[in-house]
Amino acid sequence: MDSYGNYEVLKLDWAGAGVLRVSIDNPSRANALDATGHGEITRIWREADADERVRAVLITGAGDNFSAGGDLGWVRDLADDPQARIAGLREARELVTNLVNFTKPVVSAVRGVAVGAGLAAALLADVSVVAKDARLIDGHTKLGVAAGDHAALIWPLLCGLAKAKYYLLTCDQLDGAEAERIGLVSLAVPDDEVTDRATEIAGRLANGAPTAVQWTKHALNSWLRSAMPHFDAALALEFLGFAGPEVQEGLAALTDKRAPTFHQDSDDGNPQGYRG
Repeated sequence: MDSYGNYEVLKLDWAGAGVLRVSIDNPSRANALDATGHGEITRIWREADADERVRAVLITGAGDNFSAGGDLGWVRDLADDPQARIAGLREARELVTNLVNFTKPVVSAVRGVAVGAGLAAALLADVSVVAKDARLIDGHTKLGVAAGDHAALIWPLLCGLAKAKYYLLTCDQLDGAEAERIGLVSLAVPDDEVTDRATEIAGRLANGAPTAVQWTKHALNSWLRSAMPHFDAALALEFLGFAGPEVQEGLAALTDKRAPTFHQDSDDGNPQGYRG
């Protein structure tokens, strides 16, 4: 992979002819993404799109998990440092737009847990193959910020507004079998079949008619491009929340491994820091 830049958190290799395998490789931390990893999972799509050898991408996680999402240290930087917050907002938008505009087919192979930016990459893949017992979690509101990044863009299109609202507002986790039932993912298979099934699909797409596959993807992704105003609003509100008081309690609760307690700050029922 000498033609690519240096990657520290992502491991790149070939899963087959024309199939670039992108592995989130931080298994001791359930493949959590720090600032470096988040930057890498954002820019890999531009490099792979420019690589004529790549006809499809398989994205997965090293070990038993896909990705536990943002590393807590990096998330705390977003909450405490305005410059980090501005950079994070820009990068979070680029992660999604780079995936939406990526011209070649992407297949995700999801085992274990998928949260945050990892979940965004998993669900924005063109075909998502998940273990039946995988755990998918959008934990934004539990952290104390709006469900931004990919969620407002793609969840309503995949599983409908009612299910999207339920899972994004409550942060309830769902397993792969339920995710397939409601249409959030493409396929749910036994854990030991995920890698082989996803690799087989990626290989089939890589060997398909290139322009037919890519132009079909481009046309279908017009649904996502038309929903970009919803995504931009959600992302802005998420990062506005990183400057507020609720995320401090969310971070403290995660650090202490307890449920968060979000207090009301007045008798009128409005939560801390918000006047709608």
